[in-house]
Amino acid sequence: TALSVLDQAEAFSPGKLEIVALRDRIAKGDKIAPLVAGPSDGASEILLDLATALNRGGGEPFVRLYLQYALALKPDSDAALVQLAAVSEQLKDGEGAIALYRRIPAASPLKELSDLQLGLNLADLDRHEEAITHLKALVDAHPNDMRAYLALGGVYSSKDDFRSAATLYDKAVEVLKAPTAANWNIFYQRGIAYERLKEWPKAEPNFRKALELFPDQPQVLNYLGYSWVDMNMNLKEGLAMIQKAVDLRPSDGYIVDSLGWAYFRLGRFDDAVREMERAVSLKPEDPVLNDHLGDAYWRVGRKLEATFQWNQARDLKPDPDVLAKLQQKLMKGLPPIESNTAQETPKVKPEPVPAPKG
Repeated sequence: TALSVLDQAEAFSPGKLEIVALRDRIAKGDKIAPLVAGPSDGASEILLDLATALNRGGGEPFVRLYLQYALALKPDSDAALVQLAAVSEQLKDGEGAIALYRRIPAASPLKELSDLQLGLNLADLDRHEEAITHLKALVDAHPNDMRAYLALGGVYSSKDDFRSAATLYDKAVEVLKAPTAANWNIFYQRGIAYERLKEWPKAEPNFRKALELFPDQPQVLNYLGYSWVDMNMNLKEGLAMIQKAVDLRPSDGYIVDSLGWAYFRLGRFDDAVREMERAVSLKPEDPVLNDHLGDAYWRVGRKLEATFQWNQARDLKPDPDVLAKLQQKLMKGLPPIESNTAQETPKVKPEPVPAPKG
C-alpha cells in the first residue's frame, strides 16, 4: 500500500516534510495528483535528482544550472525553488535566496520552513527589524513550532538583545508541555540568554535540562563546563565536561579552545598552550582563538610568539572590544598573574536552523 511505501521512505529519510504532508493527505482521503503529469514534469524531476546528487559542496554553479533547467520545465516546483534558494545561500546570495523563498506556494509543505529561512536571510543581510517582524508573525501563526522560536531568538541574540531572547524562550518552554530530546536546543539557548544577562541561577537549570534531554550534547557540555571553570566553581566536573565535549567533537576549534582557555584560567599554562595551538590549527582565521594563544604563550615566557599571535589576531579584524584589548596587550603585554582577570566567555556558536534539503 501507499502507506507502507511511505513507511520505508520515512525510515530512509525521517521527518522529510513532503513525506509527512503526503501521509496526512492520504489519511484525510484527499485525491493525490501524480508527481509526474507529463514529459516536462518528468524531465524536471530527473534534473532535480541530478542536482540533489551533485549538491555535496564545491559544485554549486553546476547544481544551480540543473535546478534552473528543472524550474524552467516546472515553474511551480517547490522542491526546485527551495534547493535553488539553498544554493543561493551557499553562494552568499541572500537577496536571491529571499526572492526564491517568496515564490513557494502557500499550500506547499515546504512553505513554513521556507519562511524560516527567509527570516534568517533577512537577518544575515542586517535587515534585523524586517527579520524580527517576519519571524514574530511566524511564531504567532505556528506557536507550537520550536524552529520559529529558535530562528527569532537567534536574531535577537545576534543583536545582543538577550532579554528579548530570554522572554521568547520562556514563552516557548510554556508551550512545551512534555519536552523531548528534540527540544534540547530551546533550553540550551535559554540558558545562553540568561548567562549573557548575568543571571546564572536562571541559566544553569536550563543547561542541566538540555543535558537531561540530550545527554553528552557537546555544545552544552562545553558551555556549562566552561562557565563553571570561569566562575571558579565545580572545577573538576567542569573540566571533565569540556574534555568530554572535545572527545566528542575533536575537530571543533571553538570547543578545543574552550578546553585550552579553561586550563589557562586554572593556571595550567603548558596545557593551555597545547590545546590552543590545536584550536588555532583547526580555525586559523579566527581572531579570538589567535588572541587566546597569544595569552598562553605570554604566560609560559614565549613573549615574541605571543606578540606575533596578537598581531595575527589584530589583522584578522576582530570585534571592537577584542581589538581594544589586543592593542593594549601589544603595548604592555599581560599584567602580572596576581592581577590577571577573566577576559571573556567562550566563543560558542548556537546551532543554526539547517538549510533545507531537497
